[in-house]
Amino acid sequence: MSPSPLPPLLAPLLSAEGQALLADLRDHDPAGELALATRLRREHPAELVSAALTQARLRQRGAAKFGARDASRMYFTPNGIEQATRGSVAAYRADRLRALAPELRITDLCCGIGGDAIELARAGFAVTAVDLDPLTCEIAAENLRNLAPAAPAATVTRADVLEYDLTGSRTLFIDPARRGGRGRIFDPEAYSPPLSWAVDAVRRAGAGAVKIAPGIPHELIPDDFEAEWISDGGDVKEAVLWHGGTPGSVTPGSRRATLLTAGTATPPAAGAVGAPGTDGAPSVRTLTGRGLPDPAVRGTGRFLYEPDGAVIRAHLVAEVAEELDGGLLDETIAYITADELRSTPYATAYEITDELPFGLKKLKALLREREVGVLTVKKRGSAVEPEELRRRLKLKGPHASTVFLTRVAGAPTMLLGHPAKK
Repeated sequence: MSPSPLPPLLAPLLSAEGQALLADLRDHDPAGELALATRLRREHPAELVSAALTQARLRQRGAAKFGARDASRMYFTPNGIEQATRGSVAAYRADRLRALAPELRITDLCCGIGGDAIELARAGFAVTAVDLDPLTCEIAAENLRNLAPAAPAATVTRADVLEYDLTGSRTLFIDPARRGGRGRIFDPEAYSPPLSWAVDAVRRAGAGAVKIAPGIPHELIPDDFEAEWISDGGDVKEAVLWHGGTPGSVTPGSRRATLLTAGTATPPAAGAVGAPGTDGAPSVRTLTGRGLPDPAVRGTGRFLYEPDGAVIRAHLVAEVAEELDGGLLDETIAYITADELRSTPYATAYEITDELPFGLKKLKALLREREVGVLTVKKRGSAVEPEELRRRLKLKGPHASTVFLTRVAGAPTMLLGHPAKK
């Protein structure tokens, strides 16, 4: 790691006193933090207590992304934890990068707190991590020391990636900053660095990946890159542009949806690849686009399928509809309807019991008749707010149900049902 001096915020935490304080705060309750801080300041410097409490809070937040064990040994900044990749996604991406970099050397630009660099190092890469912020660099170096101590050499360098000398770098991973002072940045050319710069850098290196926002318009994706949308546990986490590598590792111009899920997975469906996870690792299912036309619109069948967000973002609803022998409820809505129940990892199935024109009174009367006290509200193509709807319905009863507020062939419609039993 780079030997530059530690910033004042991190250095005290690495002292024996700081480490003991962090250990004591590992399971602290944020609700009682004021009284706790008052007590601790009688025994420790106020600045150290403040820094330790901040790290304790961030570590608790970090457990959702990195797991409690890893997060308890990491250091964070508020921005760093916000922009960091979830550990399971970073591990999947690191494994795929091995096909792009058989020499197992990679340059990680905009490394942040080191979440991606950690998984790259664990996957056997010699990592050169680069970031501009000095505190972030020191944190990344410390996180690598703590979480990947037996990995090949990892170097953290403070530099502006736009000026960093990439001579000799054959494989790049770039995670441009997509947040600014006013929140998320939606224009890829407003990323830091801009998407066009990142794409050109990967081309010049020969191989690599660029992390982007999942909402990127498809027309902005370069033709010589493969685009992949990744969801973890049903939540879309990111999109990645892939380029280069060994033959067959990347398919330029293709679109993929990859789903990471815990537990044992079903065998891959037609047109999909993947293998079930072992030893707690998530299972991986990947659906690749085949250029199918949009599915036909048809009447409501017995079952409704809600595609995973990665499938929708990748524009692969047609591939799933074909697998299910289904069609769309509406040409602008990503709900698939079918007459038969079929198992698929790419969509959640619901059995539909009722179809009604949109109307609060009709819905309220039906739910009262069915004694529904718990209602799950799902919507696409509707302006109704779920919490407001529940408040107005005043539900009572022992049963549960799901209502879909959507459009069927252009008409506002309510579909009542429940998760299908397989």
